[in-house]
Amino acid sequence: MAIDPDLLAYYRGLAERYAGAPVPADALERRARFREVAALSYRPDPEGLAVSELPIALEGRTLNARLFRPIAVARPRLLVYFHGGGWVVGSHETHHGVAAALALDTGCAVVSVDYRLAPEHPYPAPCDDALDALRWLAQRRNALEVDPRFLAVAGDSAGGHLAAQAAALANADTPGLVRAQFLIYPVTAPRFASESYRAFAAGPGLTRDEMTWYWTQFIGEARLADGTAMDDPRLHLMAALPGRSTAVPPATVVLVAAHDVLRDDGLAYADYLVREGAAVITIEASGMTHGFARLQGESPRAREWMRRGAQAFAQLLDEE
Repeated sequence: MAIDPDLLAYYRGLAERYAGAPVPADALERRARFREVAALSYRPDPEGLAVSELPIALEGRTLNARLFRPIAVARPRLLVYFHGGGWVVGSHETHHGVAAALALDTGCAVVSVDYRLAPEHPYPAPCDDALDALRWLAQRRNALEVDPRFLAVAGDSAGGHLAAQAAALANADTPGLVRAQFLIYPVTAPRFASESYRAFAAGPGLTRDEMTWYWTQFIGEARLADGTAMDDPRLHLMAALPGRSTAVPPATVVLVAAHDVLRDDGLAYADYLVREGAAVITIEASGMTHGFARLQGESPRAREWMRRGAQAFAQLLDEE
């Protein structure tokens, strides 16, 4: 199916807005451009949410985070969300609308966590932040007045990668701690030869060259080139954790975009989870491109696909 016309109109508008402007050359310039682009899609928070700041005090650093609580749910389940942006750009500000919609659509209390960004803070810093923030929040479920028996993770793109690796490590230490995952067009491996990488190398939404650049900022050119990253389960999500628990992985919804270089990353990870015995719902969003979770206000179809993903996730939770 063709790309959603509303998304195509959005990309045409961006092309016109930045026609003649230089391509951002480094991480700082890319972050500034990404903030500008994200601000163009700002929408007011939906009714029925209470939004508050929640600093996460970890050893040697404090991470910004934001709590989105559905007002109508007395003691909601806790969903810890990590934003996308190739481990280099993005924040809880640029992905505010994604977290707000997740809370509204799933009925969960969503904590959107900032983490340190590459290249200033390369691997493993973003992974460490995700895991440590997850454990910090798990210990404070009673204080947060959420269901103390439940914990789930979510993330889009690189945030999906951070969510999944944090859940795997947390469950290796404390089996069953993370009960479910909602992964939106996740990055799952440092490889670029899949069918979707070939078909959508030029985008829109995300290109093969951009994804290669993000991986390089995150783990370094040498490690990316020599293939050692493929053996690291914190980078390649289908690699085995040394001495890991034999417990079944969390119940998972994997939502991929049909027109996205990362489509096959997500599908491969979903297949891996099925082989490991997890309950998995895989959704391929027709007409969608990478980043559509941030574009729900631009495209009614993007909004509907995110609702469908959230409904599938809620269904998984009810079956837990």
